Amino acid sequence: MLELLLDNKEGSIWDISELVTDATWKTSRVGKPGSFDFSFIAADNIKINNGDIVRAKWDGTPIFYGYVFTIGSDQEEQIKVKCYDQIRYLSTNETYVFKNMTAAAIVKRIADDTGLKWGHVVDTKYRIPSMVEDNQKLIDIICKAFDHTVINTGNIYNFFDEFGALAVRDAKDMRLNLVIGDEASMYSYSFEKSIDNETYNRFKLVQDNKQTGHRDVYAAEDSANIAKWGRLQYFQKVDDNMNEAQIKKLIEQLQQLKNRETKKLKLEALGNPSVRAGSYINVRIADLGIDQFYLVEECSHRFSGVDYTISLDLKVI
Repeated sequence: MLELLLDNKEGSIWDISELVTDATWKTSRVGKPGSFDFSFIAADNIKINNGDIVRAKWDGTPIFYGYVFTIGSDQEEQIKVKCYDQIRYLSTNETYVFKNMTAAAIVKRIADDTGLKWGHVVDTKYRIPSMVEDNQKLIDIICKAFDHTVINTGNIYNFFDEFGALAVRDAKDMRLNLVIGDEASMYSYSFEKSIDNETYNRFKLVQDNKQTGHRDVYAAEDSANIAKWGRLQYFQKVDDNMNEAQIKKLIEQLQQLKNRETKKLKLEALGNPSVRAGSYINVRIADLGIDQFYLVEECSHRFSGVDYTISLDLKVI
């Protein structure tokens, strides 16, 4: 059962679980705050204001801790509320210069500067040579730091709000002991293979050479895939401090990550509070010949009375 508490920050806490008619909790792996939308029956003794704290659990499992951002009402005496977690406060613009820092360290620095609480933050290890970000959204700066990390190491890390504390976790540690498929809670699915986004078969990296006054060019390509798909080129200007071995390693990482079709799968299934964006789940669908782990890119939990379902956007990594 869904448990929902409303805290007005002034000492009053209301349990409105019995008044809630429906709710939706959404998480995204990249660049968006977690959100929680719900409707409840208006009651004279319950006063709700923007900025109030909302805590949600399902059968005792914590799922959402965040803040009221929008309140609406209708003629049927339903109050409609939209909430976001702490990541919403990273939508503001700021200027930063980072040198030789990890993505994890950048998260801690920005969180401390903006007064946000952080909790379990793993060491992302890769030190980014430099990032100069002028008048950029804080969440975009953080996402860029994680992009640098995955491109240079191949390791995927998830950044999210974990029930009131910003967290960074290795995606491999978020693999769930859960199977969804033909015989395991799935209602429906749709599947897509594409080379339209994030697929490349030629890689060109350039670096300014201060000694010669020219640009050094490093390139690699997959002629077989070029013959199949046409030439899809990835271009990047790399940091001046990178040496030749580091640039060649970067090209190898890019080839592994991007020289392939993107495969996306959407599922509708019975609800499970352990699933969120960034989780790995095992999917088994006989018609597609699928029996493997997928990474959850987007996740939407829907609660309506005793009914609880999830919609998942999944990606092969």
